[in-house]
Amino acid sequence: MFLSLVMVLMSSTPASMAAEARKNSTVLDLARQLNQAFIDVAEQVSPSVVVVQVVHKPGHGDQGNEENPFYEMLPPEFRRRLEEERDKQRKERENGRKFHRRPVYSGEGSGVVIRKEGYILTNRHVVDGVEKILVRLKDGQEFDAEVRGVDVQSDLAVIKIDPKGASLTVAKLADSDKTRVGEFAIAIGAPFLLDYSVTFGHVSAKGRSDIIVDRLMDQDFIQTDASINPGNSGGPLVNIDGEVIGINTLIRGMSTGIGFAIPINFAREVSDKLISDGKFARAYLGVAVNPLKGDNDYRDLLTGVKDGVVITAIPPDGPAAKSDLKPGDVITAVEGKSVSTAQQLRNEVRGKKIGTPITLDVHRFGKNIKVKVKPEAWPDEMPSVLARRQSESEDKASKFGLELQALTKDLAEQYGMEKTEGVLVTEVERGSAAERKGLKPGDVITEVNGKPVSSPKQFAQLMKAADLKKGAVILYKTKGTSKIEVLRDDGE
Repeated sequence: MFLSLVMVLMSSTPASMAAEARKNSTVLDLARQLNQAFIDVAEQVSPSVVVVQVVHKPGHGDQGNEENPFYEMLPPEFRRRLEEERDKQRKERENGRKFHRRPVYSGEGSGVVIRKEGYILTNRHVVDGVEKILVRLKDGQEFDAEVRGVDVQSDLAVIKIDPKGASLTVAKLADSDKTRVGEFAIAIGAPFLLDYSVTFGHVSAKGRSDIIVDRLMDQDFIQTDASINPGNSGGPLVNIDGEVIGINTLIRGMSTGIGFAIPINFAREVSDKLISDGKFARAYLGVAVNPLKGDNDYRDLLTGVKDGVVITAIPPDGPAAKSDLKPGDVITAVEGKSVSTAQQLRNEVRGKKIGTPITLDVHRFGKNIKVKVKPEAWPDEMPSVLARRQSESEDKASKFGLELQALTKDLAEQYGMEKTEGVLVTEVERGSAAERKGLKPGDVITEVNGKPVSSPKQFAQLMKAADLKKGAVILYKTKGTSKIEVLRDDGE
């Protein structure tokens, strides 16, 4: 063995050894360059990142954080800590110790400076229900801030500070449409009160939707495996060039490598309106849709169309009800741009001018037609996500994946049925108990446990009174045929 080693060493020429050394040096140089690139990004971007501390209003969270659509995304341990903190604050108020000489900051998140005048982009859930906001910069300077505007459906918010002559570092925003799956992604924020933590990973996916169980939410997330934790919310996700590609918003479990960020192009669109108008006015069509690819039964009945979204319901008070659109139509494009998911349809319509007709490419039972619709603004009375979820916590329909409406004459005509007493099923969540039992949009529920139903509220009351561990007997009509099913709470 020793002799063989000596022979190998003797056979290695000075030239080959030098070439190997140069090769190793080149590899190390590349590693050092990559290392320096991450250092440069952290140094470049961190001054534009802020820590957002908040004091919540009295009573905020007393009804339980579970009403927040993002609460269910938190790891169990963090949810437990939130509940303990909420209980502690409530006891302090009850004992008359609510007021302190200095405010007690009960929450913390992150934000990013987007304008030198002091405008900061963050998440709505970071500043929801706040009484006071304190913003801290990388150099330690602190400023009081006020909410400039919030957008519930995107979970974005803009807050503003008065820089008072301070020179703010404004973040450089990327074009997130050009972000590619696999590229480096770097998160900067304040997870678990650890200010200006820098983590890195990759862009795992784009266009993630249906992450939050709330169909009113805009969901078009960038997925990343960069470590994101509670406190990163509102902070930037940046590329290797130090450009912001998204606003960190959600996590799925602790240390899972699954986090979600709002694409910065959309965040910019919303924040510009929040700064100028104090709100973000959305254009909408007023249709409930499902992707055609996911509806095997309906897709097999159609010829000449392979992709699009199927209209499953048209509420009577929306803009679509004033157009020639019909349930069963397949929308394939908006102003010539193809759509295949509900979120893509929402994205294409959202930025259109309210009140100005747009042209939809529609497939209707073997024919391709053009339909003009005049988008309207989302109604001001549209309930917020939090209010909607609070209502849903009482409305047992949502637990089983049902969305219901009172059956009006107009709705009955749209679905080609006779007006009858009952509630119309307008949407059935995929994978839900209702779908497993065969309920579909267009069905009419007439009784619960032998008692007639005439409104969604009455349905909720009857379901609430039922023993759902044993199950509730649902009498319903589908295509004129009366059927029964048992909906049971099986703990899912």
